[in-house]
Formats: sequence, structure tokens, C-alpha cells
Amino acid sequence: MRYMASYDMMETIRNTNQWLGASAQAMASYPALSMLPNPLFQWMSAWGEVTERSFSRMVMKPDWNIPPFVGESGQDRLVTSEIELAKPFGDLLHFRVQGRTSKKRKVLLVAPMSGHYATLLRSTVISLLPDCDLYITDWHNARDIPVSEGKFDIEDYTLYLVDFMRHLGPDTHVIAVCQPAPLTLAATAYLAEEDPDAQPRSLTLIGGPIDPSAVPTDVTDFGHSVTMGQLEKGMIQRVGFKYKGVGRKVYPGLLQLASFISMNTETHSDAFIQQISRVANGEAHEHDKHNKFYDEYLAVMDMTAEFYLSTVHRIFKEGEIAKNEFTVNGRHVDIGKITTVAVKTVEGTKDDITAPGQCIAALALCTGLPDSKKASHVEDGAGHYGIFAGGSWRKNIRPLVLDFIDANDAPAAKSAKPSKPANKNTAA
Repeated sequence: MRYMASYDMMETIRNTNQWLGASAQAMASYPALSMLPNPLFQWMSAWGEVTERSFSRMVMKPDWNIPPFVGESGQDRLVTSEIELAKPFGDLLHFRVQGRTSKKRKVLLVAPMSGHYATLLRSTVISLLPDCDLYITDWHNARDIPVSEGKFDIEDYTLYLVDFMRHLGPDTHVIAVCQPAPLTLAATAYLAEEDPDAQPRSLTLIGGPIDPSAVPTDVTDFGHSVTMGQLEKGMIQRVGFKYKGVGRKVYPGLLQLASFISMNTETHSDAFIQQISRVANGEAHEHDKHNKFYDEYLAVMDMTAEFYLSTVHRIFKEGEIAKNEFTVNGRHVDIGKITTVAVKTVEGTKDDITAPGQCIAALALCTGLPDSKKASHVEDGAGHYGIFAGGSWRKNIRPLVLDFIDANDAPAAKSAKPSKPANKNTAA
């Protein structure tokens, strides 16, 4: 029962606020009240609408809602998602493009497990679909996974990636975004030693903390400012009675969301006040900019306690990946064993979460990889989100990543042509 009451208390507070919002909207929307020329009821209804929507999204997994795109023949291509490989803690999801006959680049997009669902990469998926046969890691909410399924830490996460890569085959190109970058690098090194024929052809690491101590940020400073005991006592709770994972130790998504919002309280407060004003004045709509952003931002998921704690301890505090000391099931994973997989890093000069210098450290760890198989790019003026979504990604980074994939699309051992030098920019 330890910490289970805290989890249920958070859910009770969330549920109460959702109910208050729905009640306020319903009460202030009575037709009879429209005869009273008092804007109070209009504002009350607007507050209720925004509040109910916000608190309901916190326990709702967003839909992918991938729109169709125009194919090479000029016809609309509908996109559906289907589970390619199902596992207890996460699935390998395939985006199938109906009517497509031409062969496209096979790409595995590794989504973060850092408090949000894989749908956080929806815009990245949409931008890649016209040119790629796309797969993504769709991680499950730990609150919905029964305790009987066992643990899930960073070693299990790494082995999941190994299984996904093996399933897709050696003609795959992997793109890892943010948090999974170091573990994706480790999974590739694991395959290099255990099953070389299953290695992907290229690996692109975007804004990942390969060496968090290279350029410290608030995120890395937090990891060093608390002990593991303090972290476990203050952050870990047990899933309450409402969900299938009852009793499982987790780092709750609601707690993670509270920390996200506390970092920019004034910005979020202003955004919600302005949205209430727009709703009251009839200027808001279902898919406006505010709703599109916060429907995703507020949708959070629980992480298993062992995954969260092992990430902080082994990646940030001990720097096992940065020191090339990472182990899986007691066996050392030597990143220097990567000799054929082309590796590219992408960073943003204004990234305040994974500062430039943390991700490019991966190239120095790949001691067995020739320089022609290494590449790096530092996007000027881009923040953390911008390097995998938004204008910086669409205009500059995405074309470079696709060029890098094409330059390394031939099997390394069978290619008769000399490998094309990997693209680098001088900022790296």
C-alpha cells in the first residue's frame, strides 16, 4: 500500500478538476441564463470547457490521426497504422500507405519514453511518410501493464530495440529522437557483436544525451543534485486500483507533467487565460493552435520505476554509455564494435535539454567506424523540439537525414562502389 494512496490522490484531484470543468460548462450553458445580459456565465462556460478538456487529456492516449498525402501519381494516399510486432511494454507499429507500389526507404523511428506517448512525433511521422516505409516504437503506459509482466528497465528497453531491428532486417535505417539515442546506440553495438547480419545500415541520433556531462544543462544538473534514495522516495509511487497495473511501481505521468509545467508556469498560465478568453469570445475552435499543442502536451504516461531510476543512475549519474561501460544482462556492450553502420548526429544550438556536444559524443565512441561512415550536423537557432519537428526539421534537417540514408543505403559488405563521404557541417 506504500505510495498507492498518493497515486490515487493525484488521480482524484485530476478527476475532480475534470468534473468541476464539465459541471461549470453545463450549468453556465442553460438556455434560461442566456436571457440575462451578464458575461459572467459566458466566461464561466469558457473556463469549464477549457478546464474539462485539459484534465481529461491527461489520461487519454492521443490518436495518430495521420492525414492522407498526395502520391507520385497525384492520387491521395491513405495511411493506416498496424501493429507489426506486439510486446508487453511496447509495440513495433507500421504506418501502411495504401496503394503504394514503389519501394521506399525502410525507416525505424525510435520514440522517447520520457513521459509522453510516441504520438509526440506525429509531425515527424507525417513529414517522413511520403519518402519512407515507416515504423515506430509505440511504448505502453506502465499503469496499464499488470505486475505479472515483470520489470522493464533500460536493459530491457535495449533488448526490445534489438528485437525490433532483427525483425525489420538489415536494410533498415534507424532514427532515434532524444532520450532513446544512447540506448539505440547500445542496441546497435549489441547486434554488431551478437548478430552482425541484423544490423541496420544507418543510425541517426537526434538530440540524445550520449554524454550528458559534456555540456551540462538543468536536466543533467538535476540528476547530479539528488541521491537515488531521494529520487525514489520523492518520485516513485504505486499504481492505484483504477488501472490494470495496480501495485506496479512507476514514475507517474502526472508528476512528470507537474514538473514540466513548473519550469514555465507563467507561459502556460498566460496560454490558458488567453484560450479561455478566445472561447468566451467565440474565437476558438476544436483544432486551433492551443488545442493541437496542449492535447498532446497534457497527454502523459507513467514510466516503470526501474526504467526511470536506471536511466538517471546509469545514463546521467554514472555515464555508462559515455564511458563505453554499458552492460546488458551482465555482458559488456562495446560501442567500438560498430564497424559498418553509418552514424550521424543532429544537434541544435539552442537546445537547453540536450545541449550541443552531448549527442556528437557518439562519434568518438565509434572507434571501429571509418570517418566516411560518420556525420554530424548542428542546426543554428534550433531548440530541442525544433530539431525533430517544426521549420528547422522540415527545411534543413530532414533533407540532410534523407541524403545520409541514401548515401548509406547499399549493404556495406556487398557494395561495389566506394562509400560516399558522410555529410558534415563545419559547426560540428
